[in-house]
Amino acid sequence: MQLVSALLIGLLFGVGLNVGGMTEPTRIIGFFDVFGTWDPSLAFVMAGALSVGLLAFPFLVRHGKTVLGEKMSVPTRRDITPSLVIGSLLFGSGWGLSGYCPGPALAAIGTLDTEVLLFFAAMLLGMVFHLSWERYQSRRLQPKQSAS
Repeated sequence: MQLVSALLIGLLFGVGLNVGGMTEPTRIIGFFDVFGTWDPSLAFVMAGALSVGLLAFPFLVRHGKTVLGEKMSVPTRRDITPSLVIGSLLFGSGWGLSGYCPGPALAAIGTLDTEVLLFFAAMLLGMVFHLSWERYQSRRLQPKQSAS
């Protein structure tokens, strides 16, 4: 049931991105072009998503379970780390330069547009690099085992 609900929610998200025009990089780049031909449509899509989240999230946290009965996992860390700042800068830079972020890129991959495919490949490469870096860091920081 969880797999089916995840698929349906993902499809709904993709349809919403397409209907809202968020799979069109020109809309995203237009949103960031504040001093040129500014396009506020991204702000309206974000406001709609935030309003749903602001209403639903407190209810779900209060009950401690998802609609399907799974335990809620709420982040507890509130500190700002260098990796959070660097990751945010990389994400925002890539989004502003290309007009794609992971959700819309996945929703638009069916178009087989060269730009989308290149972005998606670069995103996957970045994910592999990040996982490799995290593994390297965790091995490097583990104490050495003595041979005795």
